[in-house]
Amino acid sequence: MSPVLRKRLTPGGLQDVACKAESLQQAADSEPGGVYTVSNTQRGRRVLHLDAHLDRLEDSARREGFPLHLDRGRLRMALRSMLEEADYPEMRFRLNVPRFTPDEMLITIEPWRALPSSLYREGVCCVTVAGLTRQNPRAKDSAWLQQRGHFRLPPDCYEALLLAADGTLLEGLGSNFHAVLAGELRTAGSGVLAGITRNIVLQIAPDILPVRLSGVKLDDLPALEEAFLSSSSRGLLPVVRIDTQFIGSGKPGPVTLALGEAFERYLVQHLEAL
Repeated sequence: MSPVLRKRLTPGGLQDVACKAESLQQAADSEPGGVYTVSNTQRGRRVLHLDAHLDRLEDSARREGFPLHLDRGRLRMALRSMLEEADYPEMRFRLNVPRFTPDEMLITIEPWRALPSSLYREGVCCVTVAGLTRQNPRAKDSAWLQQRGHFRLPPDCYEALLLAADGTLLEGLGSNFHAVLAGELRTAGSGVLAGITRNIVLQIAPDILPVRLSGVKLDDLPALEEAFLSSSSRGLLPVVRIDTQFIGSGKPGPVTLALGEAFERYLVQHLEAL
């Protein structure tokens, strides 16, 4: 049995859809053009800011030129039903809304497990990539999902960081990027997706250090004190090397760790039942 379960939510209810993919990313190759969002349950059948994901899904559709008005109660019921059917302790799910049939949402789920704790203790390595760009960074469109799926990371790298034409580090393939430079938290203020976890970081960070919505550049890498990624399924993940440049001490730094602890407190306070 495939670890991926897929159904179509139509006005008439949930319908089975065959899916032989081994992962959510692999399943993206067979999805229609449109918009999407990805999130996960955790600590039981609980979610973090699901409505914010759905707000962004509707906003992405508007930016892509088609109307979308979600029945959120019905969608939550469908997600609960699929989780019960799959019998996963926790799930990662993608909601795909086709451009030409926006009243039929494709829901794909897979088992979700937290990343190994060693990645948070030791940090991860990233590679920068030029020439790979999103047509509409503020929208989560399915074309980007499929485009990024064909990019192959070097074996020792966890994430690829997109570069603007002027060398600014924008965001990862599926994450937002943050750095500490000269005592400030820096992250690109434009040309990137307004990530749900990124928005949380921007809320909690001012209690720890100043924040500037301005991305760092390749030339800044030797001076970076710390760096980390943020995403819904990973939380805050320390970055200790970018290309061949070690960041700071080459270990997760005190600001990243403090932000990670603040994020965990935020998570406990804001998780809600699916």
